[in-house]
Amino acid sequence: MSSSRVEREAKFTTWPGFVLPDLDRVLPSVTAGARSDIPLDATYWDTPDLRLIRWGVTVRYRTEGGNGIWTVKLPSKSNGKSGVLSRSENDFMGVPSDIPAPALDLVRAYVRTAELAPVARLQTRRHSAPLFDPKGNRIAEIADDEVSVLDGDRVAARFREVELEITEDAPDDLLPALVARLEAAGAGQPDPTPKLVRALGPRALAPPELVVPAVDPSSAVGDVARAAITAAVIRILENDALVRVDGGPEGVHQARVGTRRLRSDLRTFSSIFEDVWVQELRGALKGLADALGHVRDADVMLTRLKRASVALDPLDWQAAESVRSRLGRQRAIQRRTLEDVYRSDDYLRLLDRLVEAARAPKRLEAADAPAADALPGLVRRPWDHLTKAVGQLDPEPANEDLHEIRIRAKRLRYAAEAATLALEDAEAMAVAAADVQEVLGEQHDAVVAGRWLRDIAATNVTRAEAMVAGLLIAAEQREAEEWTAKWPDAWGALSKRKVRKWLG
Repeated sequence: MSSSRVEREAKFTTWPGFVLPDLDRVLPSVTAGARSDIPLDATYWDTPDLRLIRWGVTVRYRTEGGNGIWTVKLPSKSNGKSGVLSRSENDFMGVPSDIPAPALDLVRAYVRTAELAPVARLQTRRHSAPLFDPKGNRIAEIADDEVSVLDGDRVAARFREVELEITEDAPDDLLPALVARLEAAGAGQPDPTPKLVRALGPRALAPPELVVPAVDPSSAVGDVARAAITAAVIRILENDALVRVDGGPEGVHQARVGTRRLRSDLRTFSSIFEDVWVQELRGALKGLADALGHVRDADVMLTRLKRASVALDPLDWQAAESVRSRLGRQRAIQRRTLEDVYRSDDYLRLLDRLVEAARAPKRLEAADAPAADALPGLVRRPWDHLTKAVGQLDPEPANEDLHEIRIRAKRLRYAAEAATLALEDAEAMAVAAADVQEVLGEQHDAVVAGRWLRDIAATNVTRAEAMVAGLLIAAEQREAEEWTAKWPDAWGALSKRKVRKWLG
């Protein structure tokens, strides 16, 4: 990747007689530079069904002054009132006929087993005006674009667009000031519609493959289940790129959550779906869940050890870092396994199956029951399993037993959260179950970290590393005990009658 940035912009579709106003001193500290004319030639790539643009993604190869570059723009966040867009823009070097592999990685979850091909070509005469801060740094650009949509060598359509784009270093009030200046000059209201959508027309305005359906108590319970499944699949797709580029722990975390939620939702709603379909899909997801889980667990433990190491004597920091580096090497091995999963054809076919599952789950007749009638019974099952497990605990429960309670609390939480899509009464249970899961999750993480440190201390380590491992083990043990002491209160809040009365 040659560059990556967050693009903040506003667009205006202007009429032919519009005159770009003077932008010098739009803020007292901002000056306008000399305007220039730049010819642009852009070819946009997509699937035959325009899957990318419908997700809010664009892939293009554009030449500017003889130099070409690939750009991938990922789904945008738009301020509905101001029309301001904020999205990730990523540039790559490459030849015009072949999308670079790193660029393809960013959109692979949306493309999957489909093929990308050119879908539109736009030639633009850009009249560009830069803006600078007092130090001479470029902080914004105003582009007045005259766009021609080509069909072969024929011009199929023309339109004009003014685009304001500011850098991350620009003052927060610059973009609103520019928008106000253009509106005062007669540019109209900002319109975030991309050029490609204008070029392709109504097909590009179709909704994305997956949209979480709105449901309420009168909806069929099967529609509620489909909404929950769809939300989980979207989470997996939207975090695919972050996992592939190893863009920090959050991508792996969110992809893992999406995978776990989906498996849990399939379990919760198994009685209204075809059994073979549920079991096959849950089984297909297990390998992905495990691969994500191993990396996520390593990320969590690395964070824990770093935090605990800070509390040590500075003289021990070097040995502590050496201990952490051992975990880092293990994480690297697990990361390579995850990469193998994500680059496999089986994974792409699995994503196709997930999208199809969200669009058309294999429903039974029971799926037609009203949500208000069916959801309490479906959530009662994980609730009963949890309460039975809690009732069987010893007065001083073993760590393994508390871990089992955590797993059952998580299943209840996901089931209750799915129910909240249609029933507001389920929210209190979902929140309380999340608290139990969090408390016991922290307890379990401390236990696992302590066990890993003991295993490390038993290997060929230096005296300094062994001493630090012992100190860290003691810290993890204290934390595990503290969280163990907190869990009864969390359980007490979840087991209150008012939290579960909606179950009937």
